[in-house]
Parts: sequence; structure tokens; C-alpha cells
Amino acid sequence: QVQLVESGGGLVQAGGSLRLSCAASGSIFSIGDMGWYRQAPGKQRELVATITGDSRPNYADSVKGRFTISRDNAKNTVYLQMNSLKPEDTAVYFCNAQVQVVGRIWPNLYWGQGTQVTVSS
Repeated sequence: QVQLVESGGGLVQAGGSLRLSCAASGSIFSIGDMGWYRQAPGKQRELVATITGDSRPNYADSVKGRFTISRDNAKNTVYLQMNSLKPEDTAVYFCNAQVQVVGRIWPNLYWGQGTQVTVSS
């Protein structure tokens, strides 16, 4: 019913930048909170940043001042601008969204398939 598709990952040198996008599609009535999480090899998935429906952001301490989350409600898309990247930012990045599907009362949480970000030193 709902698909989240990430794009924009890749290989970048330390100090560089990448911009991730995550577009939601399907039978969408409304979207609430959206977020980015990441999972490095051998580690648990962790929060990177979230943004509310009225665009209030929240960041993990490890990315504050370097990453910026934003959203375009007209396009059902959330973005993550990543600057001053470090090797420890290397991970698979996943987006999620609280989506109310047409015809349903309560929203459900959906996840994208992930996009690889690799930062070389």
C-alpha cells in the first residue's frame, strides 16, 4: 500500500557531503513524523534525525551541526543533507514515516529498504 524509496547514497571522502532523499508513494492520506536511521555493520540501528509533520527537527548528538533534515509535504519526501562526513558515518541509512493510509483511521510506520553511505578516510 505504501512504499518508501531512498536514494542519494554512495561513496564520499571524509569532509564531503551527500544528500539523501526518501519518497513515499501509494494510498497516502497523510504523513506525520518522518525520520532517518542508520545501521553500521555489527551495530544496532540508531536514530539519526526525525522531523515532525510541521517540520520540527530532532537530531542525534553525533550529527548535530553537520546534518540537516527537511521535508517537502507536497512531494511526500524527506531529505537528509549530510555535511562534514566522517568515516564513522558509514552505514546503511533507512528512512521511515508514520503514514495514514486512505480508508484507515490510525497511521502505521513504514520503512524504506535502505541506502549505503560509505565515507573513506
